[in-house]
Amino acid sequence: MNTILIIDDEEKLRGLLARIIKAEDFDVIEASDLKSGFKKLEQNEIDVVLCDVKLPDGNGVEAVSKLKSISSYSEIILLTAFGKIQDGVLAMKNGAFNYIVKGDDNDKIIPLLHQACEKADLQKKVALLEKRVSNTYSFDGIIGNSKPLQLAIEQAKKVSVTHSTVLLTGETGTGKEVFAQAIHQNSPRANKSFVALNCSTFSREILESELFGHQAGAFTGAIKNKKGFIEEANAGTLFLDEIGEMPLELQAKLLRVLETGTFFRLGETVARKSDFRLIAATNRNLKAESEAHTFRPDLYFRLNIFEIRIPTLRERSKDIPVLTDFYTVQFSQKMNRKKLDVSADFIQKLQAYKWPGNIRELKNVIERAVILCPGEILESDVLPSEIINLSAPTSGSVSAFSLASAEKLQIQKVYNHTGGNKAETARLLEIGIATLYRKLEEYQIS
Repeated sequence: MNTILIIDDEEKLRGLLARIIKAEDFDVIEASDLKSGFKKLEQNEIDVVLCDVKLPDGNGVEAVSKLKSISSYSEIILLTAFGKIQDGVLAMKNGAFNYIVKGDDNDKIIPLLHQACEKADLQKKVALLEKRVSNTYSFDGIIGNSKPLQLAIEQAKKVSVTHSTVLLTGETGTGKEVFAQAIHQNSPRANKSFVALNCSTFSREILESELFGHQAGAFTGAIKNKKGFIEEANAGTLFLDEIGEMPLELQAKLLRVLETGTFFRLGETVARKSDFRLIAATNRNLKAESEAHTFRPDLYFRLNIFEIRIPTLRERSKDIPVLTDFYTVQFSQKMNRKKLDVSADFIQKLQAYKWPGNIRELKNVIERAVILCPGEILESDVLPSEIINLSAPTSGSVSAFSLASAEKLQIQKVYNHTGGNKAETARLLEIGIATLYRKLEEYQIS
């Protein structure tokens, strides 16, 4: 239920307004002057303030700024006995929602209250989302105290306050996008868009359209104009994940955008401008690939202004207990379970494992363990067999040098990439879904 604060020194009118507004299922708080109105606003969560213009201790038009400073989410509607255009203009300039004349505009009050409450509710939701995003993607949200991780965080903090291009390197699942989000959230562009595109997800043609946008009729199926990610990221940050997968011809086009700040939508001849910060990520060795000319050397040097290597989970095994605790709490809440304790053997098994899928794999393992846990303590028997039986290879284990090992790692990589989506994994691997199920069981991938 929304709350309305009425500030008016005319007791009878204030009481009448209060009764009318209460009849519309609003909560109402009353104040007879600005001083008491300010106090009520400080003490209560107010959605809309109905404020008279002429009050014993001040002018409502001039008070709008202070009312908004006390509660930025509250909307202000001014009431006056004598409407003046200049007062209305000043009120709106100071941040008032509307300005109405008593008597003449009485029928407008209730509809205006509903409109103002909708705006106040929306602003609260936006503020809450912004707070959640800020907390989620701040550097404080990156969990772990190991030296390799803290070094990466320190480097990221230093570059975040600049507009420089950043290259994040490291294995799949190490949290490169989390770092990219944190850099953006702590940058001068934090209040602008963060736009993320995975370059390995699309074919060359679709990737080009997603990146640069297109005009209607540019190709079959292009029935309307479409902004690309470069355009969407204007004034903000463009995050290109798995940039090593980008085809060479698109690398050339991206390089031109980085050098000139201009681009063309597909099917368009007029250049557009976009001022964005680029953060790129890869699990490949771009330096070696640029030397072999399988990745454009000029683009590599343009990207490699500030490289941050994100450590593998193997390198930061000391962080596994705190990560396990974090994900255990998260999944216990998600499944409406009491927070589970974790046994020492459970942690020991996790720390002994090599984690080819890194943080992403650990997260999946903890979720699975919480689902399977029959009691209130996570024991090692709810872990996948490849973690439990490290010293005793099973029929599903393979030599690190075998062809089967390479196949298992590729399937695991794609499976992690799709977040466990079997249909999408099979599509990307270009195999049948039945074959995928057989391989998952054969290699004990979960």
